[in-house]
Amino acid sequence: MGRKGWVLETMLVGLACAVDLIGVLGDVGTATSYSPPYLPTKCPGYTQDQMPGNGHFVAAGSGIWDNGAACGRRYRLRCLSGLRRSCKDGSIVVEVVDFCRHSPCPSTLVLSTRAFDAVSKIPDTKINVEYTQ
Repeated sequence: MGRKGWVLETMLVGLACAVDLIGVLGDVGTATSYSPPYLPTKCPGYTQDQMPGNGHFVAAGSGIWDNGAACGRRYRLRCLSGLRRSCKDGSIVVEVVDFCRHSPCPSTLVLSTRAFDAVSKIPDTKINVEYTQ
């Protein structure tokens, strides 16, 4: 490979690394899970038939809640770490449908059981997550 080929290859590798880094920029917080009943919610307009069909929804902690402005927001979320390598690969999209029901809230986001099971191998634990709107 000539010098031009080496320079081009080096630039492409650098670009791929930069794109990879951009893809992981988000906020970091914690997540726990909550079980049904999920209704009623603090967000207006959510009924049984208006909840996300895939079950990927969350209750927002006070840092995200923003006096209810978080209702309906969607976040891409992935597990970063937890007990005994509990994270599953990949990410999910969740929708804010409620405000955390506990005071103080145990985590940044409280995931529905189905959403939590999609990102963690161990139920009913606390995990560290990355999320971006």
